[in-house]
Amino acid sequence: MSVIRPATIEDVPAILRMIHDLAIYEKEPDAVKNTPAMLTEVLFGENPRVYATIAENSAGTVQGFALWFLNYSTWEGVHGIYLEDLYVVPDARGEGHGKALLQYLAATAVERGYARVEWSVLNWNEPSINFYKNLGAFPMEEWSTFRLTGDALQAYGTNVGEAKEALTHG
Repeated sequence: MSVIRPATIEDVPAILRMIHDLAIYEKEPDAVKNTPAMLTEVLFGENPRVYATIAENSAGTVQGFALWFLNYSTWEGVHGIYLEDLYVVPDARGEGHGKALLQYLAATAVERGYARVEWSVLNWNEPSINFYKNLGAFPMEEWSTFRLTGDALQAYGTNVGEAKEALTHG
């Protein structure tokens, strides 16, 4: 049995531990730069725009989490939910926690009139792909995810900043 609830500030250590475990699973063990202070600020700061949902077993032990935020469909004219991370601890997989977390997000979207719940999954992650397909989700076959990060982001963002500066003072 899975109990689904919004995360509290007391859940931050467990969420961060699961984020690290997810990074290991996704073969990026050194990629996590997040800290307890950073996670606490985005989830519980003055103006949170990122949300976390917790799955617990009947004993109250955290078994998984979903971390999500709102996106927007220009075509639909309404928000959607972007699921950044969904993770269930290995020993609790198959107990319905992942399904319950996704069902909670779907119910949230329906209740609020959002158009969709979407996420990315690594192409090699067949267990997750099959799990999502069994729920009725489908891959966006004609879409590719692009990301601007690191040095490329810095270079491109700096150039735009210089261009803005030249336009406002030129």
